[in-house]
Amino acid sequence: MSKSLAIVFITATLAVSLPAAAHTEEYFDSIAAPNGGQMRMAGPYHLELVTKDNEIVLYVADHSDKKISSEGGVGKASIQVGKGKPKSSIKLEPAGGNMLKGTGDFTVTPETIIITFIKLPDQEAQSARFTPLKPKAKAAKKPQDKKRAGNHSGHDHHQMHH
Repeated sequence: MSKSLAIVFITATLAVSLPAAAHTEEYFDSIAAPNGGQMRMAGPYHLELVTKDNEIVLYVADHSDKKISSEGGVGKASIQVGKGKPKSSIKLEPAGGNMLKGTGDFTVTPETIIITFIKLPDQEAQSARFTPLKPKAKAAKKPQDKKRAGNHSGHDHHQMHH
């Protein structure tokens, strides 16, 4: 196997295996986010949402928590405070470094759900769902979200042919 092919294979294997175990909501809720917000995974990104004084800041990083420039990117935050209440929408714009920022008239409560949508240049659009004031004690509430291992079918492709 050539060296470059081995690197591609190892990189692909890591890319497939890391998100399954390390980037659940429970994982992010158990660690301190770099800017004091709530973190979620969105495709190839780690997104951190920070809300204060009618302002939303979304920090963008890769899976190694390396900052990704937001230059040329666009975003939107859809905010719903409680079920059945009207949603509001805030445009997020690049604000230097790895930040997208927007302002609007909204209040964050423990029932608030914020869904962010981002599109960076030459990348697919991604979204993430945040509940910024969610109590940490309720993080491991959904047992059906646990990773199901061993559900591989068709193991015939592993057999050697002579």
